[in-house]
Amino acid sequence: MTDRFAVAQQRVLWGVMVCYLFFYTGRQNLGFAVKGMRGELGFSATDIAWLNAALLLGYGLGQVLNGNLSDMFSARRMVAAGAVLSLCLNWGFSFVGSAAAGMTIWFANGLVQSSASPALRRLIVDWFPQAERGRALGYHLLTAGFSSSLTYALCIWTLTGFDWRWVFRLPVLTILIGTGLFLWLVKDHPRDLGLPELPAEEAELAAAKSGETPMERYRMVLRCRPFLLCCLSIGFESMVRYGLLSWVPVHFLKTSNLWVTLGLPIGMALGAFSAGLLTDKWFAHRRAWVASGLMAGAAGATFLLSLMPTDSPFAFALLAVAGFLVYAPQASYWALGPMLVGRDRAGTSTGIMDAVAYAFAALGQVAIGWTIDATGSTFPVFVLLAVACVLGAIVILPVRR
Repeated sequence: MTDRFAVAQQRVLWGVMVCYLFFYTGRQNLGFAVKGMRGELGFSATDIAWLNAALLLGYGLGQVLNGNLSDMFSARRMVAAGAVLSLCLNWGFSFVGSAAAGMTIWFANGLVQSSASPALRRLIVDWFPQAERGRALGYHLLTAGFSSSLTYALCIWTLTGFDWRWVFRLPVLTILIGTGLFLWLVKDHPRDLGLPELPAEEAELAAAKSGETPMERYRMVLRCRPFLLCCLSIGFESMVRYGLLSWVPVHFLKTSNLWVTLGLPIGMALGAFSAGLLTDKWFAHRRAWVASGLMAGAAGATFLLSLMPTDSPFAFALLAVAGFLVYAPQASYWALGPMLVGRDRAGTSTGIMDAVAYAFAALGQVAIGWTIDATGSTFPVFVLLAVACVLGAIVILPVRR
């Protein structure tokens, strides 16, 4: 690999990281508006859950479409379009007055937000060989975790001087910064800089035949049983991840120190980064087992949250541990996809995997909202999420390279 190619690789990686650092400001802000929406608009916990579910369903559906499109069209254009549209929809949502209108806008926001993830991961697959992909995905997921941290911090700061509607107006403006830097740093393919494309690798399925149609790509991916088991496992993982991200702020809103919630996204960021590096170095062909072990650990940490008072001095630490263990399997999941179905179908596999993940996450939101309304407490939510962790750990165990 030439020095010029290595420099271009690093530019792509920095571009992907900077872009995603700000992207969650457009979809992980709802939790901080819940108290205001329930007080001003009279929304129940189930109404809020359906808003979360609408976003996740839109995101999942968009992944199915955008994943395939990212195998055909420019990742740069897809990311830029999604960022601008998400900014507009967030501002529109800030004026919402009913649950039905909110669900419509938030569903559309999920659709446009979904344009980024498969496009960015397709870039990583096109620019990094299999032996380096876990590391690159780890850095990408690191910034995804810190994007949650940044979103939490910006929303908490916004609430110190403005009402709940402004969490949909101010933090999301930063998405334009990340997207602008991304467009400056990144090219879609090595050939766009006059560099050779990466060669095919033995560890991956044979390259797709020339001219493979979108429907043929879907069929090839959906016929792979190990890939479907990965989808099922990441579904349970995403149910837990978004259950925590959406409801931990609500759970701790009754405390005087809302900053303790930052432990969750910080732990997530460190988990994804660490797991990506470790699996590349020692467990490149045992990624499924790594994901299973981490999910089992997450079950224990999540269950402990159901027993700990919200004013506990250990809240930050336990949230960080739970976040670390819940998000760390992501590096394994995303590296497994192209390995199981082929690099030329990376966008399609990413889209389908994300679609399953967010469908499960949406169902989890509805279950959580119903649980809170039925019990009058947020503590049982963590028991529900611990069970999902156990299921995610079990279903991926049969997967091999």
